[in-house]
Amino acid sequence: QVQLVESGGGLVQAGGSLRLSCAASGRTFSNYAMGWFRQAPGKEREFVAAISSNGNSARYADFVKGRFTISRDNAKNMVYLQMNSLKPEDTAVYYCAADWRLTPTVLTTETDYDYWGQGTQVTVSS
Repeated sequence: QVQLVESGGGLVQAGGSLRLSCAASGRTFSNYAMGWFRQAPGKEREFVAAISSNGNSARYADFVKGRFTISRDNAKNMVYLQMNSLKPEDTAVYYCAADWRLTPTVLTTETDYDYWGQGTQVTVSS
């Protein structure tokens, strides 16, 4: 089992940057596929980015390609989401998610994940 705690959210102007962090508990973090999702007010939660357990593969939603980068540090049990060129439409609560996988896999569907953090608010002003 793993517990996830996100941090790094806040208020930023359009065009600015933020780096979200997700701290994971547990001894086998390197066996977990990790992902970031977001949920804006009145909308369903949506996929943002995901990374395989070994960090060698990543996938992004089309609306963040070229602006966001997901990374992980298995030695520190951390996963990050670097967000650049932020837009007002990026405003949402961002969630970190984890799922144990025997082999390195990139998971992009919400139902693939068993573990979720509490979320961190990102607000982008115009």
